Amino acid sequence: MTGQHDDPLDATAQTSTGGPALTRKQLLRAALVAAPLPILLAGVPALARDGDALDPTPVCDDGDDETPPQMEGPYFKPDSPQRAAIATGLPGTRLTVSGYVFGTSCQPIAGALLDFWQADSAGAYDNVGYRLRGHQYTNAQGAYSLTTIVPGLYPGRTRHLHVKVQAPGRPVLTTQLYFPGEPRNATDSLYDPRLLMTVRSVAGGREATFDVVLEVPGVPPTTPPATPPSTPGGTWAVGQVYAVGAQVTYGGAAYRCLQGHTAQPGWEPPNVPALWQRL
Repeated sequence: MTGQHDDPLDATAQTSTGGPALTRKQLLRAALVAAPLPILLAGVPALARDGDALDPTPVCDDGDDETPPQMEGPYFKPDSPQRAAIATGLPGTRLTVSGYVFGTSCQPIAGALLDFWQADSAGAYDNVGYRLRGHQYTNAQGAYSLTTIVPGLYPGRTRHLHVKVQAPGRPVLTTQLYFPGEPRNATDSLYDPRLLMTVRSVAGGREATFDVVLEVPGVPPTTPPATPPSTPGGTWAVGQVYAVGAQVTYGGAAYRCLQGHTAQPGWEPPNVPALWQRL
């Protein structure tokens, strides 16, 4: 559910995790909280973070079901160009949408296809060319990022984005993503609150996040230990500020820092590959 906000686009969609433990998906996000601006993770800007504090004992299952499908609508066009920025030079409020694609066991899916299309700021679709259309693939961590504009409204519909998502060799999920706090959410017969993005205002526009869960079975990732080893050995230390490129040792192995951050319990190099690369 969403509350009332002065700005209908500046609201947060909340999801219950069923308990106080941080989920595996949230841990992947939390590994990036130290960066003050969007940063690159294997070439893809990191998603906007929520404000949850890191718990050193994350669990995998957060109670999420598969992302529900929705109708394609009349405006889909195949063979869109491969690009992560689909609104270059167009008027409108800048919008970055980012997140992860997961399977049902919480494993991130690398190389998943995401094909986006949407209306422009006036509520019109380009049915001749490929304006505001484009596809991309998740990186090795299962992350994606789309740079676009906030879509406009047109008769009968609330504000939304269209997307097709496909894990390698698996069926295509076609769905739509929605903005919290929109007055037309209450009157749009297609609107589904399970497809709400988390949206916030930032300098120059909006940032939104949404994690797609596909019906792809797999083995859950290994959950990090509840507490760090008592005598791991090495130079890594809780509370230390690490810059990109810094090198440490931990448990007899060497690691290089991928993202600037302040080390916290539970973020030992073997547990957070988004932060540390083993050498």
